Amino acid sequence: MQEFLRACHDAVEDAGAKELAAKMGLPHVSLLQRANPDNDSHKLTINHLYQILLHTGDLRPLQELAHNFGFHLVRRDVQPADCLANATLAMASEAADVTKAAIEALADGKVTRMEFKRIEREGEEAKNKIDVVIETARAKVGVR
Repeated sequence: MQEFLRACHDAVEDAGAKELAAKMGLPHVSLLQRANPDNDSHKLTINHLYQILLHTGDLRPLQELAHNFGFHLVRRDVQPADCLANATLAMASEAADVTKAAIEALADGKVTRMEFKRIEREGEEAKNKIDVVIETARAKVGVR
């Protein structure tokens, strides 16, 4: 826990507490007190953590949190497509492949390891296409 709190504090310090606090709508002294891992009377809220991650782009707190629970944080690199309609059609095609693989696997009433691997592969491809649709829509709206 201490490493997580220290990562939050470091993210605030490295971003410049005054500038960050202004973006978060907090007095900078309050932000520094809340982020100070040695100050037991003030704590960051989830909302504060989210704003720190959002405004700084510093993912050390999130990485430390993931690490504390036995996970590694890996950035997904999803490029938006040029056309939302084409991205949606590609996603639907991949979803159909998942459906087809599952139906074929169920034809004899049991799923073999090979059939499972095919369903898993098709599912991963479909998830990737869903991500592309979301990123394409996000790019069209201009939201980050």
